[in-house]
Amino acid sequence: MTASSASPPPSAATDTSANDNIQPFYLLHKASSSKNSSRKSAAARRIDLSPSKPSNNSQFDSHKAFHSVWSKIDSSIKGVLRDVNNNVFNEIHTWVRQSFLEITSSGLPSFAEATRSLPILNHATSKQLFTGLVLIKNMEFVDDLLTFEELGVCLKSHGCHVANLSSRDFSTKNGVGGCLRSLLRQFLMVALDAADISILASWYREHGNHDYPVVIIIDDMERCSRSVLSDFILMLSEWVVKIPIILIMGITTLDAPRIVLPSHVLQQLCPSKFILASPAERMNAVVEATLVRWCSGFSIGHKVAVFLRNYFLNHDGTLTSFIRALKIACVQHFSMEPLSSNLGLLAEEDSNDEGEGPDFSSGMVAQIESNLACGLTELKRSQKCWGTVVMCLYEAGKYNKVHLLDLLCEALDPNIYNAVASAASLSQLLKSWENLTVDILEIHDKVKELQPMIKIEDGMSLKQDFTDLSKRHTSRTAAYIKESKTGNEKAANLITSMISKFMKPIECIPFHEVVCFKDVEKLQLALNGDPRRRIQVDLLEFHKFLQCKCCNRTGNVPIPSMPDTSIMYTLAQEHGDLISLHDWYQCFKSVVTNPSIKVKHKGKQQSPLRKKRKETNENENKSESSIQARFCKAVTEMQITGLIRMPTKRRPDCVQRVAFGL
Repeated sequence: MTASSASPPPSAATDTSANDNIQPFYLLHKASSSKNSSRKSAAARRIDLSPSKPSNNSQFDSHKAFHSVWSKIDSSIKGVLRDVNNNVFNEIHTWVRQSFLEITSSGLPSFAEATRSLPILNHATSKQLFTGLVLIKNMEFVDDLLTFEELGVCLKSHGCHVANLSSRDFSTKNGVGGCLRSLLRQFLMVALDAADISILASWYREHGNHDYPVVIIIDDMERCSRSVLSDFILMLSEWVVKIPIILIMGITTLDAPRIVLPSHVLQQLCPSKFILASPAERMNAVVEATLVRWCSGFSIGHKVAVFLRNYFLNHDGTLTSFIRALKIACVQHFSMEPLSSNLGLLAEEDSNDEGEGPDFSSGMVAQIESNLACGLTELKRSQKCWGTVVMCLYEAGKYNKVHLLDLLCEALDPNIYNAVASAASLSQLLKSWENLTVDILEIHDKVKELQPMIKIEDGMSLKQDFTDLSKRHTSRTAAYIKESKTGNEKAANLITSMISKFMKPIECIPFHEVVCFKDVEKLQLALNGDPRRRIQVDLLEFHKFLQCKCCNRTGNVPIPSMPDTSIMYTLAQEHGDLISLHDWYQCFKSVVTNPSIKVKHKGKQQSPLRKKRKETNENENKSESSIQARFCKAVTEMQITGLIRMPTKRRPDCVQRVAFGL
């Protein structure tokens, strides 16, 4: 973690002390070194935690800029995932309304009958529970947690009473009572110790809630306790006449209900099947919204894109892990690139002037250098054109099952400028291109020129088929073939010119460092990393994080101003597999009780006699018990981080080193 300080507002900058105000730590930007203060401390340890000076050319620091950019990316991801499943959600809502009408078609029972604990004796079919089986196709269920939350929000927006239950509510320990308590807590907004479904029936009739159905969503039925889920379904089927309950359950295979539930429970269900969007569709939607379209301005380089694709395919195949990796890349970009704070200005500019052209306002130009502003304007325009051409290529390759993430990796490669577009229907492809290029008039006009020619060719083809069906497989006329070749050649020339003119990767555009993250090694270390080695490096190079002015001059020589754990680890490098606790402690004691290493200070020099007397008094104050406590704490920290093993019965006086190689 990098020690840093947030930039104070201009009004408070003059009141902030340069040395006494310890600011909070952030991960997102580096610590800045301030000018030496006239007040010098006699202590050897000097840590620079003074607040950084506010920049004159940017109103955003890295921390604020990151939150501004990532909030736009996150909202875009949630929006496209909601849109992907929008048709399924509407279909489920229609089914819920139809099921509710069928349940209430025979009339609702009286208040006394509805609140009575005994079930109403009726025909067996009236006890069947309308159940929606939502088929999920993801490798891990974590990707569908948000989907079921969005489904609940969608049904609530239409007036339904919705409760979301997870597999944890169906545990053997809590039984059916745990499920009922969760239901009552969500519907009644109170926590009840005594769980009884008759309380839910009273709530449904008393408070005028009987005009809408009660929908219970179970996110993953296969993770639930089978016995608890079976008892819960049987209980609901007994009360379905009094409370129009509709059940929705997530499943991974169509055979899941038959495998999980016994036959007498399956007889109480009236199932309907719904299928969510596939993982490929969801991934394509996320990639288009965040990395192809101009969303927040943040972009990634070719090597980072290839690594993210391989990480998604080889790690766990979940969209959640891909989004987390993208967020880490965004964090590292803002922590490494000093000019990345201007990306926050881009995000704010897009929010204020959404729907307008790519030019920045005069306020934006006033805050940053005009050279940089012009470069960012051109970069934004180029990226919008680049994204449009990528989507045109994707429409062409979609018929051959080309994934957008694969196409993105190719489009970001600076060494590749040529691509092959293939289409099943040229007229249909041009129609999709017309919609995609509506904001780029230069391409849009050329697409409009091609469309009449392709329509004429399609009309000739249709006329020929109707004229002579018996000769469908014969060769076409020479004139028709010539005109067809002309249309295909023009379409091929158009896509070739689009690629050569607008497919310039972002890494080849000036000022791309502001918006583009390229350090794949950093991202790989953060995601796949070697935590034990990272801990060892941090213990040896602690001064880089603490910005200590004395420790970084001593090399690997331990001094008292170092953290205790760093002293202990440095001393451990001198031992082999086994470290004698007695020798280790004596070395540690000699380091922490020795006078501090002299560090050159500017300013007034103290007399040697006075300095020696002061150091002697400090050493006398360090008691043996406090040194032992510090030693035990440091040993425990090294044991927790996995660097050593604690003493055993065979060798109670030694600890064993675990980590080597540095």
